[in-house]
Amino acid sequence: MNPKYERQLKKGVLEILVLHLLSEQDMYGYQLIMALDERSQGMFKLKEGTLYPILYRLEDDGYIKSYWVQLEDQRMKRKYYQITQAGRQGIQELEMLWQEFSQAVSVVLGG
Repeated sequence: MNPKYERQLKKGVLEILVLHLLSEQDMYGYQLIMALDERSQGMFKLKEGTLYPILYRLEDDGYIKSYWVQLEDQRMKRKYYQITQAGRQGIQELEMLWQEFSQAVSVVLGG
């Protein structure tokens, strides 16, 4: 099958998955990439170029906010992302919508 179809299917759920992970705990970008990869058993192997635009959109929409943490014994800072109250409400609505959507797709596919 053409890989663009798989990419398109995955694109539609990434915001929900990122918000869901952030509803569990604050995370930095690479941590989100690894969590998505591990928890999806390799189905969602994101690159930074895919994740960061999603994070920027969610932040612009007020669903998440970011903050910097100084790493111990290093000069580097790490940018963490945290879900906001609007994000918590949004993820509840998106998860309900996803349930309806996936059920409708299953019905159409004969499941």
